[in-house]
Amino acid sequence: MLIERSTATPAALTSELYIGLMSGTSLDGIDGVLADFSGGRMVVSHHASAPFTPELRAELLALNTPGSDELHRAALAGSGLARAYASVVHSLLERSGLAPQAIRAIGAHGQTVRHRPQEFDGTGYTLQLNNPALLAERTGIAVVADFRNRDVAAGGQGAPLVPAFHRGVFGRAGETMLVLNIGGISNLSVLGADGQVRGFDCGPGNALMDHWCQLHTGQPYDAAGAWAANGQVLPELLALLRQEPFLHKPPPKSTGRDLFNPAWLSSRLKAFAVCAPQDIQATLTEFTALACADDARRHGAGAQTLAVCGGGALNTHLMARLQAACPGLQVVATDTLGLPALQVEAAAFAWLARQAIEGLPGNLASVTGAAGERILGALYPA
Repeated sequence: MLIERSTATPAALTSELYIGLMSGTSLDGIDGVLADFSGGRMVVSHHASAPFTPELRAELLALNTPGSDELHRAALAGSGLARAYASVVHSLLERSGLAPQAIRAIGAHGQTVRHRPQEFDGTGYTLQLNNPALLAERTGIAVVADFRNRDVAAGGQGAPLVPAFHRGVFGRAGETMLVLNIGGISNLSVLGADGQVRGFDCGPGNALMDHWCQLHTGQPYDAAGAWAANGQVLPELLALLRQEPFLHKPPPKSTGRDLFNPAWLSSRLKAFAVCAPQDIQATLTEFTALACADDARRHGAGAQTLAVCGGGALNTHLMARLQAACPGLQVVATDTLGLPALQVEAAAFAWLARQAIEGLPGNLASVTGAAGERILGALYPA
């Protein structure tokens, strides 16, 4: 008989300290947090971030579309991502003064390169590049990964997964709250006054804006939206972009770079080739703002606050356009509610890792459309 011996220390087995890692569809890098759940509520004690190397970012972006030798390249990129994740974990340990044995587990989402949850008769697939075994080896900490696939197997969208976490952190008894994450793709959580939670992807976030900015300025993103603010919105182009059928689908729904990508944008810009690039950027910014605002109005009846997280919260011009499109809402960054905008997604995956370790569900069927609540994630022991 083969008897497996756990190498986990008693401290790790009883710890309420978790690390959450997130690298989203914006592909701007990795955010990591050290979260403490010991007091009955989550407290983020440390945050670390790191940009992707240009080579890793370019390869992860390229793998969002079909290409040659994809299996080999994807395996190498997943290992490269795990090594970058490990570097962020080591930064968190150094800043906190903790040893790996003090951490119960790492929640690592991986990098989504395909998301087609209803590809085949209502059950499709979702693919996040990662190498959680390598991450566990490099850090000496147990890793929970592969969060989306169980929800998809149960007939769900596999995303968004953060609304349950949003409820615990931002929900207020007797008050409807809206939480909007603007990464590469935007997603909205509706935290109802009655305790009900809904959530779904709105459409594009930063992905199209970042692509256009990189193409014409060489910069990876439009800092504070300053370039867009110098342009003029093109009404005809905006109207064309807003015809996208996904925007008008009812929830549950999720999307990604499979839809909102450079090819999608290029096909819609053919009649606007002579327009100034900054006017295109202004229009893309307005497009993102309106896609989010439309869903906030449709599904957020009674809400007074729209709390924004993700990189989009740092885009001053985008936040101003959101406020203009939502006159009945106070648009604020989640910083004002106690959790900085760039820490929310990483903190969510620390929470999801804890849910998995404790044998608790991580999804909401009301959000993803799954057949029921499921324990999400696969465990890679230290």
